[in-house]
Amino acid sequence: MIRFRDARREDVAAIVALLADDELGATRETAPLQTYLDAFDRIAASEMQLVVGEAGDRIVATYQLAIEHGLSLGGMTRAVVEGVRIAAALRSQGLGAALMADAEARARKAGAGVIQLTTNKSRARAHRFYERLGFTASHIGYKRTLAPEE
Repeated sequence: MIRFRDARREDVAAIVALLADDELGATRETAPLQTYLDAFDRIAASEMQLVVGEAGDRIVATYQLAIEHGLSLGGMTRAVVEGVRIAAALRSQGLGAALMADAEARARKAGAGVIQLTTNKSRARAHRFYERLGFTASHIGYKRTLAPEE
């Protein structure tokens, strides 16, 4: 059984371990813990939600949920899900569906009319998973790394 709750600062190391526990995260989640603690503090001070899933006393899942208010589509509020991770040993056991159901419930509570996410092009299993949940690959996403201002 998994229980979802808002993340706490003391959860950060476990969350980072989940983020690093795959082929992409292993190479990009290498910053010192303090960097992640500082990021957590910024998240906690914002409207963004950082959520963890617990099984017993162990954190086994995480995601971030951002609520975005916009003018397009009749002023529709959107929910954006990011950083979705399930502990490797527990994948393909239904926890991902439970996690996304939790995200959807939180999105509806916040008044969102759509829930959206991005996933790396290389994550074919994730693509199939999201499609099974009813998500459609309706857009092409772009990103550009920004250098810090000097």
